[in-house]
Amino acid sequence: MENRNTFVAPSLLASNFLELGKEVDMLNRSEADWLHLDVMDGRFVPNISFGLPVISQIRKATTKTCDVHLMIEEPEKYAEDFKKAGADILTVHYEACTHLHRNIQQIKGLGMKAGVALNPHTPVHLLENVINDIDLILIMSVNPGFGGQHFIPKSLEKIRQAREMINHYKAHALIEVDGGINIDNAGDIFKAGANVLVAGSTVFSSKDPEATISALRNA
Repeated sequence: MENRNTFVAPSLLASNFLELGKEVDMLNRSEADWLHLDVMDGRFVPNISFGLPVISQIRKATTKTCDVHLMIEEPEKYAEDFKKAGADILTVHYEACTHLHRNIQQIKGLGMKAGVALNPHTPVHLLENVINDIDLILIMSVNPGFGGQHFIPKSLEKIRQAREMINHYKAHALIEVDGGINIDNAGDIFKAGANVLVAGSTVFSSKDPEATISALRNA
């Protein structure tokens, strides 16, 4: 993982929750680099997913990076709990953080890598003043809250803008992209400058999820 600059992070939101242990076992066997864990509160986004108890169990079942994406309001209230649950990366939304710099420092102070997610309408340049403080930019290529949506084409330009900003400021942040990613567009997304592809429905609705993960990783 350390020697690659492109990664795949299957989103367990699209998995079969009745067979969650088997799904994690499959991901452990696969070429997946990270496990992407979407936490929704029904307030910041119009859906409720899963939370700390599920993540704690997933952490026990894998040694791969647990990439936790908080689609919640007031994430600062729960950062320490997600660290205890086993998060390696904790990503908060720009739109949910009144004091974003404080949120980032809190996450890093707890020993996690800090990510900031941007909704489709949020410009990349708003991260200029924290770009050297964060480890990850998560570009939402769909409106957050539900899986199975179509990739928003404008997202490719946002990825390019993020890559230019990272290069300009000599920052180390990775670019992660989440929403509507499939075998057909993965190559273009990597080419635009992305490092990490989040894929939910594409992986878990596949007849051969492990082969699909490999194809995405090598797009």
